Amino acid sequence: MDKVNHQLNKAELRRTLLKTRQSISVREWREKSDRLCSHLQNSTLFTQAKTILAYFSFRQEPDLSPLFANTQYRWGFPRCVDKYLCWHIWTPKDSIQSGTYGITEPHPDAPILDAAEVDLILVPSVACDYQGYRLGYGGGYYDRLLSLPQWQTKPTIGIIFDFAYLSQIPIEPWDKPLQAIFTETGLTQKG
Repeated sequence: MDKVNHQLNKAELRRTLLKTRQSISVREWREKSDRLCSHLQNSTLFTQAKTILAYFSFRQEPDLSPLFANTQYRWGFPRCVDKYLCWHIWTPKDSIQSGTYGITEPHPDAPILDAAEVDLILVPSVACDYQGYRLGYGGGYYDRLLSLPQWQTKPTIGIIFDFAYLSQIPIEPWDKPLQAIFTETGLTQKG
């Protein structure tokens, strides 16, 4: 497949899936998100972690906020700084602000989280496929993060709704598969 066609397919797929996701009723979105949270907090990958990188739901991404009040975990959230993600420690009592792209993020003064402290990364995704590959939003933030040596060995879980779990998505040579995918129906371990 030529590169232009490939990119077009990726953009088209992203657009279609985002439209589908945003058409879910708030009640259904809440129910699916709660089911996903409940599967996630019962998984070994999750329960064995101490410091977890997460995200604040944006444009009807699965909402993981019910998990954030659990104080047995230390939570890290991203801020977009230039072309990279900078991770900050955050608790529900800390302030948040609207950052790049209108995405909620921790205050820039929040303590920075070092890669060495992180046990698990929950990766927001537009879609994931059965091989563990992820379709992101097109900014490359997570691709850049996961290609850095200090992040490459961290367990990663793609977080999506079931309709966005596809048999195959277009991938780039630099794409790396995630360790696992979670939807509202539970865990789907790759390979």
